[in-house]
Amino acid sequence: MVADAEPSPRRRPNILVILIDDLGFSHFNCFGSDLVTPNIDELAANGLRFSNFHVTPLCSPTRAALLTEGIITASVCGAVELEHRLSQHAWTDLEPRGDNAEVLREYGYTTFAVGKWHLVSMENSSSAGPFDQWPLQRGFDRYYGFLDGETDQFAPDLTYDNHRVERPKSVADGYHLSEDLVDHAIGFIHDAKSVRPDRPFFTYLAFGATHAPHQAPGEYLERHRGRYDEGWDVARTKWFARQKELGIVPEFTELAPRNDGVEPWDELPEVQKKLAARLQEAYAAFLEHTDAQIGRLVADLKTIGDSTTP
Repeated sequence: MVADAEPSPRRRPNILVILIDDLGFSHFNCFGSDLVTPNIDELAANGLRFSNFHVTPLCSPTRAALLTEGIITASVCGAVELEHRLSQHAWTDLEPRGDNAEVLREYGYTTFAVGKWHLVSMENSSSAGPFDQWPLQRGFDRYYGFLDGETDQFAPDLTYDNHRVERPKSVADGYHLSEDLVDHAIGFIHDAKSVRPDRPFFTYLAFGATHAPHQAPGEYLERHRGRYDEGWDVARTKWFARQKELGIVPEFTELAPRNDGVEPWDELPEVQKKLAARLQEAYAAFLEHTDAQIGRLVADLKTIGDSTTP
């Protein structure tokens, strides 16, 4: 996004970008799964569902591309340090074009980043800085979330603007990071709108979900007990058939082979089957809980009465 003209005086929509990490193509119900994701499904029903899109092979360079509207091409392997190097290379290489938040702020937007950042190397993410690659130095007015690639969803390493903070309540009191992130996104938006209702906002909400660790409240985990005991071969076949029914993939599409190293379910020892089923239950619970938080945010935005472009 390049600011090559004077800001328009006409009404500008609020902009909300929600990023979910490590999500599979079929995992929303509206893309073929049997998971319960009514809030995402509602957004999809009233918008567009894309079935042809591209990302970089790793998380943080994809984030850099998203936040700068840049195209990043590089050959990398999956080591975390190489990912950090690539994201920093992309981030600084694309800087002359202007980050989306910086450009939107020039157009009169209030800008918020909430959630996972993962665009600063860990050696530069301590309370000593430097802070030049932190959210507030990249065009965002406010920030609340975590700087690393992952964090404990019940005991996260939290940063508020440019300083570390403790979680606002304990797990015993019902704490979960996804809920906390949405609480702060709502708070930032309300703070801004209560004083300057005329100013549009750009909110970038990047959940820790569904990146590891897969952690969800107990009631969500209980919903899925035994649900995937049939195994991944049965689940992927069912979901693929439903994708065809929904028109997500053409009728002539063939199911891709298993990834290298993934064995046929029936050939796994029983103990591995139990572990794999529990892992899928945790993932499904994590995503459904995240969908519920998105629903809370969308419901709150409707009370503002302004147009919002998700």
